[in-house]
Amino acid sequence: MLIIGCDYHPSVQQIAWVDRETGECGERRLTHSGGEAEQFYRELKKGISVRVGMEATGHSRWFERLLAELNHELWVGDPAQIGAKRVRKQKNDRRDAEHLLKLMLENNFPRMWVPTPENRDVRQLVLHRHRLVGMRTRVMNQLQAIALNEGVRRKRGLWTEKGRAQLESLRLPPWTTRCRQELLELLDRFDPSIDQLSQAIEQEAARVPMCNGCKPIPAWGRSRRWPLCWSLAPRVGLVAANRWPAIWD
Repeated sequence: MLIIGCDYHPSVQQIAWVDRETGECGERRLTHSGGEAEQFYRELKKGISVRVGMEATGHSRWFERLLAELNHELWVGDPAQIGAKRVRKQKNDRRDAEHLLKLMLENNFPRMWVPTPENRDVRQLVLHRHRLVGMRTRVMNQLQAIALNEGVRRKRGLWTEKGRAQLESLRLPPWTTRCRQELLELLDRFDPSIDQLSQAIEQEAARVPMCNGCKPIPAWGRSRRWPLCWSLAPRVGLVAANRWPAIWD
């Protein structure tokens, strides 16, 4: 088996490896932009088992997909525990790669759970909806401010048909008029997108047994709270916080 300790960075990676069968070892610095790293892993001997160990980090999806395509085993470690196991505090890419390799050889590598690609995709669905709802909320708050500055205080009623008509009928200065018009256009674009994402979340939740029976509950205004997210979130690797219900509005 070929064991590789990989100190991964977005543009480059430093690796240290050892072949347990032949005892051959070495180190190398691989760049990503020119395809050097991909070429290195594709040219490894066929038929030999490869295990790559790296710290948990971001911007590494392409690398994980590459290793999965080549049937190479990937271990992802807890950075805090890996750092705590380091005896020498002097730190650089070369030493980091050697340290990862050493932990793997000693069976002391603090391996972490890694979500599957399917789980990650569902996580993106949930987070994308959450971000769009946040953007819509900021647009709605700006429209509320415009209405309040003109003496119109309708709160939730501003988003009814009568409230919308009153908001559009306000006589405003030219630039404020343009601001109102563009904000209303943005609001009209957000609603269908968020509704589609909400339906997609319901479909994903229906596939999870623990989410059966959970349905969206209408909340104030255009928002909708999602009790199903309490069950769906652990499935996709999201951890519930104390303010969990608020972030799904």
